[in-house]
Amino acid sequence: MTPIIRASEIGQYVFCHRAWWLGTVRGYRPTNEAALAAGTRAHARHGRTIAASQRWRQVGYVLLALGGVLGAIALCGLLGGSL
Repeated sequence: MTPIIRASEIGQYVFCHRAWWLGTVRGYRPTNEAALAAGTRAHARHGRTIAASQRWRQVGYVLLALGGVLGAIALCGLLGGSL
C-alpha cells in the first residue's frame, strides 16, 4: 500500500526537513503539544468567524437589493408612474 503524503507534511518538510524526519521517520512527538492544540482551536475559531462574516455580507447584499427595489417602487409612486 502506498503511503499518503499530506499537505501538512510537505509544508513541514519544506519548512524544516529535519523536523519532518524526526516526527515521521523517528516517531518523535513535539514537546509543545498544548500550544499546538491551542493554535488548532484558534484557527478553527477564526474559520467560524470568517464564515459568519461571509454570511452577513450576503445578507447585506440581499437587503441592499431589496432596498433598491422598494426605493424604485416608492419613486415611481411619487412621480405618478407605474411599473
